[in-house]
Amino acid sequence: MKKIFLALLSICVLHASAHAADKIKIGVPELNAQFLPLALAEKKGFFRADGLEGEVIRINPTVALAALVSGELDYWTVIGNSVAATMQGAPLRVLACYVSGSPSALIVRPEFKSVQELRSKAIGLNTSGGALESMARLIFKHFGLDPDKEIKFLALGTSERRLSAMQQGLTAGTLGSPPLDFLGKKMGFVVLARAHELFSYPTSGVVTSVKKIKEKPEEIKRVIKAGIKATRYIRQNREGTIQLMTEWMKARPIDAEMTTASYESVLKLFNDDGSVPEKGLLLVIDELKKLAKMEREISPSEVADLSILKEAQQELGIK
Repeated sequence: MKKIFLALLSICVLHASAHAADKIKIGVPELNAQFLPLALAEKKGFFRADGLEGEVIRINPTVALAALVSGELDYWTVIGNSVAATMQGAPLRVLACYVSGSPSALIVRPEFKSVQELRSKAIGLNTSGGALESMARLIFKHFGLDPDKEIKFLALGTSERRLSAMQQGLTAGTLGSPPLDFLGKKMGFVVLARAHELFSYPTSGVVTSVKKIKEKPEEIKRVIKAGIKATRYIRQNREGTIQLMTEWMKARPIDAEMTTASYESVLKLFNDDGSVPEKGLLLVIDELKKLAKMEREISPSEVADLSILKEAQQELGIK
């Protein structure tokens, strides 16, 4: 009888362990809409359905990259700083992209009717030399302006300070991601351009270490697939996504209008297959090379590994 009991107990233990979820830690820099997919994948049960238990952690980007390399963090969601680190030798790779354009918008005082009218004007930014400045430079170049000679960039810090500087007439405009465009419009300002409508610039997706790619490709595939399911949900379920955004972004009930506006601003940025746009990735590499004053050629394959993404897409019947 004792042997039978032990045998049954061992079967139960094995059965339970076989169905235990694999725990993974996912880093996001901000609780913003463009970093929503993997958080939504956890909340909607897409991870759980594939044997994963995701913990989404808000973490400083510099700390995140170090944690990713050391293995303390399993996945990271920011493409830009990951590519920059990889170009400098960090053993990281971009695996998938869920947001293929930048959510940055150029917000200006109402007297300016075109981007060309901003020639010789001051534009407020959060910091000098950061991602926001890269977006600003690309937008002005798109409209035929030389950002080095014809635009004055001022590092002013927070979005509140940048909007205040516009109110005081100290700057003509600023750039920022939702809900900054919503807040700007509330103050009487206007949006002259949105980066994602002008060029491809992948911002959010899945990044991990080379070590994890070698050791856990099947886990990575499950993460990528869950993210694809999440972006499809975002694109197809407006009310459900807005509710989740409100919960995840910790918005108060009175901010429901702001959350809805943020959703409307970023909806077109999400793809439904996890693809990394090559043209956009090349643009990211080119801009980062300029910032780092790097001369050597860098191919997309040096910073991205799309082999597991292709397998995930095939299993989902995408390609």
